[in-house]
Amino acid sequence: MSNIRLVVNERDTLVYNGRGYVDDNYWVPNDDKQQNQLDIAHHLYGLTLGGKLCLAPIKNPKKVLDIGAGTGIWAMDFAVQYPSAHVIGFDLSPIGQVRAIPNVRFEVKDACSPDWGYEQSSFDFIHARGMNGCVSDWVAFHQQTFACLAPGGWYQQIEMSVTPTSDDDSVTIGSIFDRWGETLLEVGDRRGRDFRTHGQIKGYLEAVGFEDVVEVIYKLPIGPWSEDPRIRDIGRWNLVQWKEGIEGWSLALLTRVLRWSYTDVQAYLDKMREGLGDPTIHAYHFMHVVYGRKPLC
Repeated sequence: MSNIRLVVNERDTLVYNGRGYVDDNYWVPNDDKQQNQLDIAHHLYGLTLGGKLCLAPIKNPKKVLDIGAGTGIWAMDFAVQYPSAHVIGFDLSPIGQVRAIPNVRFEVKDACSPDWGYEQSSFDFIHARGMNGCVSDWVAFHQQTFACLAPGGWYQQIEMSVTPTSDDDSVTIGSIFDRWGETLLEVGDRRGRDFRTHGQIKGYLEAVGFEDVVEVIYKLPIGPWSEDPRIRDIGRWNLVQWKEGIEGWSLALLTRVLRWSYTDVQAYLDKMREGLGDPTIHAYHFMHVVYGRKPLC
């Protein structure tokens, strides 16, 4: 059965420089192009994790929460894999895809809200990914995940770094990839919503009381330059993700925060696309998978 996107709650979309947004505060579009990038990223996550939807050692989850559900594709796949689980996915925008899956529900909520409105200790597993640059108070965020989990329940978060690097010095200081990373870090700092979250999750989880915290770090190549066939395939899909995503990742931030003109942003993105298409640049960035368990008592 083909996927169908269903608007579960009518909400006006703000069109800004030709891209659609939830509001004038959220930095990533919610239009079809960015939804396509999210679904590409879902495939990329699956390739990287060897086909797994999570690394946390969950067993027979009955109630599951997906924070920042995006198009809803992870929640739906999880619901199919665990048909006895009731899966709730929420996001700022009602763009969740709907298939004929009875054990999935999508809601419109803000992950930065001080109260998500769920009963404490009610979920067996909570999942989040791609929240980098979206949250100003990560301690409060993770305190909520901790409170919503049942004793013994697991939480997992996946985040990617925004600064491409290389092991062979093909990403040079001052290059477009180096500038990309430094620019996003600067924008995040100005907004008070850090783009360094990937390296901070483990500490946050331990600070709020999670036990058995595990961090797994992957190198994601940007392009099919690896000699390893599996890694080359991951790099090929990551390149597709970057090409599809870079305008949405940067347009609102650079024009609203740094006050660049639309023309300057497009010229900057043209240089990024040149870099992405250069096979001599062996760039990669990091993906951190972190999971932890709420104590039994």
